[in-house]
Amino acid sequence: MERITASSATIAACLDRYDGLHILMFASPDIDAAAARRSAAGIGHGAVNSVQRPVRTGGETLIETVRYLEIDSADPDAPRGAVAEGRVGVVANIDPRFQNTRRLEHPNGAFDLVEVVVCAAAADLAAVRARYESYLGYPAHAEGATQVFDLDDARLVLVPDSVLAERLPGERAPALPSLVACAVAVRDIEATRELLQNNGFHLGITDSGDPFVPADAALGAAIFFHQGEPDQRTAPGLGCRPALCRHRPGTRKSPCRS
Repeated sequence: MERITASSATIAACLDRYDGLHILMFASPDIDAAAARRSAAGIGHGAVNSVQRPVRTGGETLIETVRYLEIDSADPDAPRGAVAEGRVGVVANIDPRFQNTRRLEHPNGAFDLVEVVVCAAAADLAAVRARYESYLGYPAHAEGATQVFDLDDARLVLVPDSVLAERLPGERAPALPSLVACAVAVRDIEATRELLQNNGFHLGITDSGDPFVPADAALGAAIFFHQGEPDQRTAPGLGCRPALCRHRPGTRKSPCRS
């Protein structure tokens, strides 16, 4: 309960900073090994925590346990369980018994979270890259002005504020650094585009040609959509991939609930 209370306080502070995305969790098949590796690398974290909740499935109620850790900032004055851009950590892979009880189909065709974009001041990008290299345990590679971590079938992209508007026209970071966008794989990109437009969203186009819902219409962070192939997803290998991004709760309908 103490950890839940502390996490809630962290999110409240993040929301005071700006509306949008504030949580990025990397899924791991072995959360205890992930904690040990980060401890050995000198990365501060709050150890592995467990929370439970009841889930109704197959006519019975089972208890789902979620195990996770939150990474601490290197700044001694920062609150525990948060870094500059928000709450970042590692979560144990979800038990498929519980995953299958959730809504796995969405009208927009979404089936996977495949990219998260962190925007930082150009002068700070190297330091942010170094932080995530230590968090993940392997290096990023450059794609133009951006730095990219390939995480199995997903990517973490670090973009300097000086080129954010080139990647996502019309977008600007609400703060630096911040989680400014995420990408969702869909089964039929044209059907997704039509659904979004019919629901009243005015779409932008990324530098790679993908449609996106601007941040001001998507609860504070842009959401863009990739044509995907759900039957060609790679099996987990590196053990870390973006797992969870959350918008601030609101009354408006989010274009994606992946």
